[in-house]
Amino acid sequence: MSDSNPQFASFLAPRFWPTWLGLGLMRLLYLLPFSAQRGLGKFVGSLTYYVMTKRRRIADKNLSLCFPDWDQATKDEVIKENFKNLGQAIFETALTWWGSEKRLANLEEVEGLHHVTDALNQGKGVILLSAHFTTLEIGCRLLLLHVQFHAMYRSHDNPLFGEIMRKNRERLANVAIPKNEVRQLIRSLKSNNAVWYAPDQAYRGNNSILVPFFGVPAPTNPATSRLAKMTGAPVIPFFSERNEQTGKYHLKILPPIENFPTGDVAADAVTTNAIIEAQVRRAPEQYLWTHRRFKPLTAEHEDPYSD
Repeated sequence: MSDSNPQFASFLAPRFWPTWLGLGLMRLLYLLPFSAQRGLGKFVGSLTYYVMTKRRRIADKNLSLCFPDWDQATKDEVIKENFKNLGQAIFETALTWWGSEKRLANLEEVEGLHHVTDALNQGKGVILLSAHFTTLEIGCRLLLLHVQFHAMYRSHDNPLFGEIMRKNRERLANVAIPKNEVRQLIRSLKSNNAVWYAPDQAYRGNNSILVPFFGVPAPTNPATSRLAKMTGAPVIPFFSERNEQTGKYHLKILPPIENFPTGDVAADAVTTNAIIEAQVRRAPEQYLWTHRRFKPLTAEHEDPYSD
């Protein structure tokens, strides 16, 4: 980060020193052999399972809502594995930001890349529909080895970490689009770019709608179908999944969603939620369960996380 950035001086304040220390450790530890990074990530994740009790309770509530037939032992096992995956994501983020293409090239298996290239040949851009799995950062970086796309991002609670994330996404993907910059997103699509887009977190904006996710009403962003309608861009689901047996990441690109958009934004949101849900069922331990996905839209709605 250059000292020409007007924020740089503020990032030198003592409250950011732990973040600088953490970033420095990330930069050093990514140099370890990949197998060592995976093992250390799982160890760190296992420790945070016992420390982050609030996030553990959120994950438990989410699993109770989404998998009501699971007993507590099953939920506990998935949550423990989920935290191990979160720990691995820390090291994967470092590898994403600073790893060389040569080092990354042997870590991925790609399925369905032609769906993106064929769609781009139509000249209307591509909406890469994704979701907040713990492989989010590494999956995007590995896909960039094959096709360029613009990446959406949201502001981070820690402004220093958020700025580092933004700069690295911008460096790797050329264009990083703030979550609320709809005009910039439309420009990217109309310029025939692919845009990575993950609408699965709880959305409480003015246009939020309640549609089922795992059969539970969830605040959902209906913008996917609206963007597709405005730009004519096909919506292509893209997910990445850790393969514990091979140590690689499986990048899965599905065919464009057929008959989309339909003109009914609620029905379209149900469709996109169902696609994400199907991938979650494939690898539930890799989804971001520590996020409050079912936050109520208003004070009148019941908050499932209140107890």
